[in-house]
Amino acid sequence: MQASTKTYCIIGDPIHHSLSPAMQNAAFAAKGLNCTYIAFRVPEAELKESIESLRSINISGFNVTTPHKTQVMGYLDELEATAKKAIAVNTVNNIEGIFRGYNTDVYGFIEPLRKRRVDFRDMHVLLLGSGGAARAVVVALAEQNGIAKLVIANRDVQRANELANLGAGLGMKCQVVPLDKAQDSSLACDLIVNATTLGMNNESSVIDYEHIQKGSIVYDIVYRPLVTDLIENAKYAQASIVYGYEMLIEQGAKAFEIWTGLSAPRDAMKKNLLGIFGEPT
Repeated sequence: MQASTKTYCIIGDPIHHSLSPAMQNAAFAAKGLNCTYIAFRVPEAELKESIESLRSINISGFNVTTPHKTQVMGYLDELEATAKKAIAVNTVNNIEGIFRGYNTDVYGFIEPLRKRRVDFRDMHVLLLGSGGAARAVVVALAEQNGIAKLVIANRDVQRANELANLGAGLGMKCQVVPLDKAQDSSLACDLIVNATTLGMNNESSVIDYEHIQKGSIVYDIVYRPLVTDLIENAKYAQASIVYGYEMLIEQGAKAFEIWTGLSAPRDAMKKNLLGIFGEPT
């Protein structure tokens, strides 16, 4: 590795499933940049010392994934406004030794819906999960006009209530239900978002096809596998689908732009991911 090479990485646990290294390295190559991006498994108990290690090697920037998106904030020097609002960080930039945290998940989540020109007025939304990604979803949805109601379903109802409080503070009408009762609300919802890791290991969805409204939108942020059980059920129910890889590209593109100051080569990033997945059908 040349001395002038800039190094970036992603930290999380588990991390073996991450496609960010392949996608970001494809982006760096497309722009002819002397940069490299690698993955580090960081267990929760080792987060503090891992951030210290990244400082010691003068890492140029890094991404943060499950389960560190909230806890990492305590080890950073500055937070951008969206990260403060979401109380979660997924991207860090090293600015002359200052670690500044951002949340590109907010942009990454909403952009595929904007590209579809989704009308949010009077929309009822069901959100599965209440972790760092779910926080970004709530912040992104709160910025859209006219959403009538947000139902948050999670195993840990206390955490769901905390997220509902965040949503209420941003002006949203929120309701909390246990995850195993999500189907009681799903049929009445225009948008269903899975912000849990359910599906990553081919688990069955908590929502079957009979509880998905025809013509509704189903958005699964799990990107590997490309087609989760929830996506399969959504197809059968004749719902519109937003794939997790779309959010992955958009949040990654925004991170690339923060790090480099250049426009992200989205086509190269998409080609890299779909070369791994194959085109969705």
